[in-house]
Amino acid sequence: MKIIVKNDICDRCGCCTAVCEADCITVYEPCIEIDDEKCVGCRKCVWICPLEALTVTDNGKP
Repeated sequence: MKIIVKNDICDRCGCCTAVCEADCITVYEPCIEIDDEKCVGCRKCVWICPLEALTVTDNGKP
């Protein structure tokens, strides 16, 4: 499982970082990045995103 960021949609509001228990999301001015090594796969960031800028893939398939 991997979280994919659609940076063209994301407005970097920070909702995802607020719910991330693994502290694996970093917000930069042009984009956000998710550290796959730290991600525990809870999907809270995907559920909380108001713009649906985060998606989940399983085995590289959306």
